Amino acid sequence: MSAPVTVELNVNGATRTADVEPRTTLLDCLRDEMKLTGAHAGCEHGVCGACTILLDGEPARACLMFAVQADGYRITTVEGLAPAPGELGIVQDAFCETHGMQCGYCTPAMVLTAHALLARNASPTREEIVEAISGNICRCTGYGQIIEAIEVAARRLAVSNAGVEGAP
Repeated sequence: MSAPVTVELNVNGATRTADVEPRTTLLDCLRDEMKLTGAHAGCEHGVCGACTILLDGEPARACLMFAVQADGYRITTVEGLAPAPGELGIVQDAFCETHGMQCGYCTPAMVLTAHALLARNASPTREEIVEAISGNICRCTGYGQIIEAIEVAARRLAVSNAGVEGAP
């Protein structure tokens, strides 16, 4: 067992520290040390996408990165998307309204992926949405509702002119 190291991470806009072994994944650090349990452990090989977080605004697999490697990056978890405690962001609300969350296991990753897509492209086509979420597996086959949720969120963001964090 290696001696623990202290990592200092920018998570959801706040600096957080944790003492972890050098081999600790970012996923395990977020879940076990920082109690941010929105990112899920699925395949632990980067295939299923359940562990997706945003790294400098882009979807990334937290199971494939060591916590010590995340220094200097801006990390966003699904917990960081809510505008205030107990509130939902536009993307999160659209997932709830369209039943795009099915069992909920893939939902945090899908919401973060949608958030990143809408930050880059305020008006994605259906094909662009499908491409964006293609790295995330929904075992409930809820893709229809997930795509609908992203379309609804895009329309609402356009109407509200609210945009999403990181949008140009």
